[in-house]
Amino acid sequence: MGTNVLSIITFAPLLGALIILFIPREKENWIRWWAIAISLVPLGLAFFVYSQVRNAPGQMWFQETYEWVPAISVYYRLGVDGISVVMLVLTALLSTLSYFYSAFTIKERVKEYYFLFLLLETGMFGVFVSLDLILFYVFWEIGLVPMYLLIGVWGGERRIYAAIKFFLYTLVGSVALLLAILGVHFQTGTFSILEAGAAHPFADNFSLAALAFWGFFLGFAIKVPSFPFHTWLPDAHTEAPTAGSVVLAGVLLKLGAYGFIRIVLPFFPQVFSFYANNVPIIPILAVISIVYGALVCMAQWDLKRLIAYSSVSHMGYVMLGVSAAAASLTLGDGNGALNTSAIMALNGAALQMFTHGIITGGLFFLVGIIYERAHTRDLRAFGGLASKVPYYYGIMMVTGFASWGLPGLAGFWSEFFVFRGAFRIIPIFTCIGIMGVVLTAAYILWKIVQHMFLGEFSQAKWDEQTHHSSLFDMTWWEKGTMWPLVVIMVLVGLYPSIIVALLNGAMTALLESF
Repeated sequence: MGTNVLSIITFAPLLGALIILFIPREKENWIRWWAIAISLVPLGLAFFVYSQVRNAPGQMWFQETYEWVPAISVYYRLGVDGISVVMLVLTALLSTLSYFYSAFTIKERVKEYYFLFLLLETGMFGVFVSLDLILFYVFWEIGLVPMYLLIGVWGGERRIYAAIKFFLYTLVGSVALLLAILGVHFQTGTFSILEAGAAHPFADNFSLAALAFWGFFLGFAIKVPSFPFHTWLPDAHTEAPTAGSVVLAGVLLKLGAYGFIRIVLPFFPQVFSFYANNVPIIPILAVISIVYGALVCMAQWDLKRLIAYSSVSHMGYVMLGVSAAAASLTLGDGNGALNTSAIMALNGAALQMFTHGIITGGLFFLVGIIYERAHTRDLRAFGGLASKVPYYYGIMMVTGFASWGLPGLAGFWSEFFVFRGAFRIIPIFTCIGIMGVVLTAAYILWKIVQHMFLGEFSQAKWDEQTHHSSLFDMTWWEKGTMWPLVVIMVLVGLYPSIIVALLNGAMTALLESF
């Protein structure tokens, strides 16, 4: 379809950021509401693209191809299929809600804050729509500096340490990613993601293919983050401003997972299968992430840090699903049941990317809401809040139970698809991974429900721990931030096909191409 809708989605935030430069610094409300208004453009267009792609999610829609640096075969190539458009909707929604929430919480350097956030949004959109490796890499890097500054300027007490750690980890991954991209180009003669995927780089040389595979793996695994590359995440989450944590967990972590599905699996199916089946390094790291992340949550008393480590655990489900799909490629050619399980596991991994973004984004908003009142995230400072802030309690219960994977809410289906698909392919690792569900239930019920909301509220303890901060229930704008996310949690929980139908078409086409 000959349209530039993807370019408009991608660069509308950048245009908004450039216009902010011309708005006087003292006109803070103008800046806030302009950012919110401009974010509605990609949000509306993302839903339009969703409505079109669902007709044939296994195809590339709205493709754009223009010469950029033709001398070295670099082109401006864009396109979306079922998985891309789901990530577009997620990015657009969380960005708009973040701008709206920040309008009431960010009081310092408002102009710089919204400029950087809009620039970050352009980078995130670009990764999901790029069909050229160099363009993909450019957008990948665009998000690095804005997030670094958002943490370093508007973060907590240890923001400088967290920002530098985030920057260095991501930079190491970017270097490995660039080297792998160059290797693929020298072997295939193209930077096109679709053409390189069809060519399967280094298919006749396992050693070189493995070297390029691990280059991509390092770049993407750091971003996921997969154990043992996860140590930057808790610090970055804990110190980032609330909206920064929301986008970091909701979207930026998905860039790495998306890279595994869009690039690594199509480029190196045999190598990926080898390290998922014969020498199962990838599923081992996945289940370690699941169990280790959940166990560390059990030891946390800082609410924000607990949610951060829960991301390590829940993104492990994504890697388990992708590993199962990769392992299936060498287990049985033409086996219908095995192929169905592989598609189901990959559907679960992609659905987990979406549901984790919605749920964990909501949890970070809720952490920010209570922190604005208490000025502490120490769970031991709370107790009995259910009777004092019942609306907040209800929203937290829905979001927490969705994170747990309670049937009827969005988190259940993504985990179910991963486990159902992976069990036939890598049963031992799947059984270990299921422990994450039990541990998640434990820390949600014990750490959050019991310590925050149950028991008897002590005004004296509240005053002592929070320095006499006022306690009141959710305001209209806090409700307005959370309700879209809660509605999606329930809607996808009751009718998962609204997302799964797109993902299934894309994943079926992907696996049938091998």
